[in-house]
Amino acid sequence: MSFLLKSLRKRDFPGPGPEEAVPLQDSETSETWFSVDEEASQTHHDRDVDSLDGFEGDDNSAEHSKLQPAEDAAITSGESIYDQRSKIINQAIQDIDMGKYQWRLFVLCGFGWLADNIWMQGVALTLPQLSVEFGVDSNTIRYTTMATYIGLSFGASFWGVASDVIGRRLAFNCTLMLAGVFGFLSGFAPNWATTNLLYALMGFGVGGNLPVDGALFLEFLPASSGNLLTLLSVWWPLGQLLSSLVGWALIPRYSCAADLKSCLATGGQEPCCSRANNMGWRYTIMTLGAITFAMFVCRFFLFKLYESPKYLVARGRLRDAVEVVRGIAAYNGTETSLSEERLLNIKGHQKGSGAATLERPGLIDAAKRNLGKFSTQRLTPLFSNWKLGITVSLIWFIWSAIGLGFPLFNAFLPQYLSNADAGPEQGPTSTDVAYRDVLITSIVGLPGSILACYTVDMKYLGRKGTMAVSTLVSGILLYIFTLSSNSSFQTAMSSLESFTQNIMYGVLYAYTPEVLPAPFRGTGTGVASFLNRIAGVLAPVLAVQIGKVHVSAPILVAAALFIVSSIAMAALPIESRGKASL
Repeated sequence: MSFLLKSLRKRDFPGPGPEEAVPLQDSETSETWFSVDEEASQTHHDRDVDSLDGFEGDDNSAEHSKLQPAEDAAITSGESIYDQRSKIINQAIQDIDMGKYQWRLFVLCGFGWLADNIWMQGVALTLPQLSVEFGVDSNTIRYTTMATYIGLSFGASFWGVASDVIGRRLAFNCTLMLAGVFGFLSGFAPNWATTNLLYALMGFGVGGNLPVDGALFLEFLPASSGNLLTLLSVWWPLGQLLSSLVGWALIPRYSCAADLKSCLATGGQEPCCSRANNMGWRYTIMTLGAITFAMFVCRFFLFKLYESPKYLVARGRLRDAVEVVRGIAAYNGTETSLSEERLLNIKGHQKGSGAATLERPGLIDAAKRNLGKFSTQRLTPLFSNWKLGITVSLIWFIWSAIGLGFPLFNAFLPQYLSNADAGPEQGPTSTDVAYRDVLITSIVGLPGSILACYTVDMKYLGRKGTMAVSTLVSGILLYIFTLSSNSSFQTAMSSLESFTQNIMYGVLYAYTPEVLPAPFRGTGTGVASFLNRIAGVLAPVLAVQIGKVHVSAPILVAAALFIVSSIAMAALPIESRGKASL
């Protein structure tokens, strides 16, 4: 394990990198969405000039004509150094275009989205059998979901900010490794308390996947292929489908009867439900853990992942950024005229008379500086003007509301369907039928993310319209779900809701990093994911309490939260359709 941790990240210790806020530019109106600290920009530009000592030139300097005209036309005198360099990186990535590297990265980033919903669904699938084996009532067992969300919350917060501080690559590799290891070990838990602990540790790893993977993929994606960020979300319902398939195959076959009491409650008096005759949920969790670790192996051993060039530019490592872009071009079988000299020629506007050259810190100084990044100072630039500030505030509200509403329904869907009435002749729904219905719901929901990939670029819908409409319909379908206890009716409504919900999630996951500037993208998406998970922690508590009032109460609250979120989505001031991110 120590070998893997040491090998996950091999790079020079970074020197002090730019701290200026970044203007996110609307390509149609040239309106700046982000304020600029030009003095800081100039300071770090001076440091970059000093870093040219010993630089012997660039073999591709004669080829600047491919990049320079478009860049110079786009770069205005009021932009920060990072903003101008980011546009050059954008143009270089666009010139390289979609190729083998981006398509393979699409698959590997998709693994993170796959893992997220594998475990969201996997934990939900185990609740009924955990309740039987450990003698915990079906209402209280919902606190298992809370333990998972506590881990997800800390993971989202830590890995989102860490990706801005230590780089995308290390975070990208660690998340799946931790999720796979602790997920697999959960299958050996001897009691309910240990199960909750291991689920929380698994959640810590899984929680970093969405904020890190989305930001990483976006920064390697040509602007002309921006809708692929939405298509990336198709991996999320695939995770639900895969988990449902594994659960349906294993849990009904190797589980206790639902009417048996736990051997812990009977003192071992037979017949009772024990670990020996209730291995289905353990087999399911161990299988999902093995799948997750296999995805980590594919990421780490079968693919050479480059660090994000925009992260490197933001940290002042221009030579490394150029080497990354050249490496991608070579991987795709093409060339790029990008050079370090071209990036160094960008000059900011200095407010003072000069700026001293910064020296590279030692290990202790660098560690102190990195720890200092985990502060509110990283959040301040996200509120530098009214448009960006309102957008960020609404995004965080939406993620919080959806984070509470989603688990109120989806985290307990196997329970809801198990309690459904199969009909006057059949009686209560069997375990096999309940898990089959969960699988049907997963299958019907899958095309939602694919449809979202097309609607986000429609003129009168775009990102905002697609999110708002699909979320509104999801809320209405949740309300309709509660109107009947018939198994077939509830399966139909949950399937349609899964379809529209996947449309909503597909766009929301793409929209969030698109409107955030790269130096603080991991922080912004990390906070959004953290709020989403924190709300998820509250969901089981709320479900337990209001579930005592009426069995449908949690679902009705979820419906209301989805409808309120759709209104917030329609009020977002920024539409990112057709605009390149910085």
